Amino acid sequence: MERRCRLTRDADFDRVRKQGRSWAQSLFVFSAGRNDLACTRFGFIVSRRIGNAVVRNRVKRQLREAVRRHLGEFPTGWDVVLIARAPIVTAGFADIENALAQALRRTRSWFATSEAAARTD
Repeated sequence: MERRCRLTRDADFDRVRKQGRSWAQSLFVFSAGRNDLACTRFGFIVSRRIGNAVVRNRVKRQLREAVRRHLGEFPTGWDVVLIARAPIVTAGFADIENALAQALRRTRSWFATSEAAARTD
């Protein structure tokens, strides 16, 4: 994933979590908020409760790959944060990818209505 497509600043993570909207999945929490940029940026939060550094890094790699495979389905101009939950450790990559696809289906209408509202403002 390109550097310009990554959330790196704590302030950006906080803004998305406080001002954006969140949807809970069994494997992660999906949060999204507008960024007024020409690209969609992604951030991943995997806490120490998930496991040691090896486990956390594996989970982040799996989440990044799942997002990369579905990159075309995300609208532009959004910041997306995925917060891993404990069951993700035992889930396979196919389960993570299916959960992301399900989250995208659930959020598609919200993205569309939010974009239409932003255009009229």
